[in-house]
Amino acid sequence: MVAIIDYDAGNIKSVENAFNLLGEKVIVTRDRNQILGADHVVLPGVGAFGDAMQKLKEFDLISVIEEVVNSKIPFLGICLGMQLLFDESDETPGVQGIGVLKGKIKRIPSTEGLKIPQIGWNSLNYPNKGRLFEGIEAGSYVYFVHSYYLDAEDKSIVRATTDYGVKVEASVEKENVFACQFHPEKSAEIGMKILKNFVAVKN
Repeated sequence: MVAIIDYDAGNIKSVENAFNLLGEKVIVTRDRNQILGADHVVLPGVGAFGDAMQKLKEFDLISVIEEVVNSKIPFLGICLGMQLLFDESDETPGVQGIGVLKGKIKRIPSTEGLKIPQIGWNSLNYPNKGRLFEGIEAGSYVYFVHSYYLDAEDKSIVRATTDYGVKVEASVEKENVFACQFHPEKSAEIGMKILKNFVAVKN
């Protein structure tokens, strides 16, 4: 079963639909026992870093996420859900992230000819190919919607990058924790393959 953490964030329905298309049993929940009882856990998200952290606190989900990570249940953060796993973000100075991974979320610098937010398809490079990208060639295109990018403290966890005026660390993997800055649920066949690879990861 795949548990999608419900903290009133955007894009939950599209993530749920994607896993349903893969034939997975899916539950959208903020119940601790249901989350910890799942085979795979997903933290989606579209919105502002500070607002999202406030919601996670309000629903008492930060300790649940930490418990999922410590229990070695395969965990996937998507877009804002990836950013929240790190320490802090330029979007909301002074607000601490969950901090299960180390690094900072920075604003994409203004570059002539590039619109911010980045909205659209971009190709992936693999500095250190991870399990999410098994069977997916370098140069494959996925769909991004973001104004901020990750600067991970430990570069060895970065599994995919793309370029948008700056090197964007597009996906990370550390033990049972996976995360994507892009939206696999909106990335057509490639995105579905990434989600299929995620559900193939065993505890």
